[in-house]
Amino acid sequence: MNAEILGENNLVVNRFFALDGRAYEAGALDVKTKELLGLVASLVLRCDDCITYHVIRCREEGVTRAEAFEALSIGLIVGGSIVIPHMRRAVDRWSEVERKS
Repeated sequence: MNAEILGENNLVVNRFFALDGRAYEAGALDVKTKELLGLVASLVLRCDDCITYHVIRCREEGVTRAEAFEALSIGLIVGGSIVIPHMRRAVDRWSEVERKS
């Protein structure tokens, strides 16, 4: 779907997508850390699609289950009990990705 969206050549949309991509490139923080941050932010914002994306990217970057749970615990503290259903989905996605690899 991203290709279709970007194919519209909307300047604002294309620039936003480019900025999003650049934000996760290595810099003062490595990509693994940035993906963990993305996972926490997605949990707190309760975006299941975003959680799935960052779970996959975290696994690609070598994040361990223990590291993921530490990150999820931060999201739980910041977001409170309302994030528990999304944490369940994150763990379900994590287990699913582990089974596939």
